[in-house]
Amino acid sequence: MADTAGRILIVDDEPPLLRMMSIYLGRMGYGVTIAASALKARAALAECPGGFAAVVLDATMPNSSLAEIGGDILADPNVRLIVASGYPVDISGLEAAAPGRVAFLHKPFSPEMLAATVRRMLAPKEEGI
Repeated sequence: MADTAGRILIVDDEPPLLRMMSIYLGRMGYGVTIAASALKARAALAECPGGFAAVVLDATMPNSSLAEIGGDILADPNVRLIVASGYPVDISGLEAAAPGRVAFLHKPFSPEMLAATVRRMLAPKEEGI
């Protein structure tokens, strides 16, 4: 499928959720890299600059603020950021820094909700919309 092209970095400190997202997105045809910590996420981004179409990021990663790691991710102008959390999270600063490139996914979510959010974020944007 043409709409499943791209690599996705999944960053979450919950192993079962990390595994579920990895398996599901892999089955959809995405190349998936996983990171169980902010440190590992930064290493993956450094090892493959410009190599990810999107990052699915747990908003409450230990040892890193959402603003800090989100800003690091959005430094690449081509990456889309999907912030996932079961708690209310203010992503307005990230949205303001990268209009149209940030989305929120409320936990718990189904594989279908994850798929819909990824597809929406990676869909080509029409000019003037």
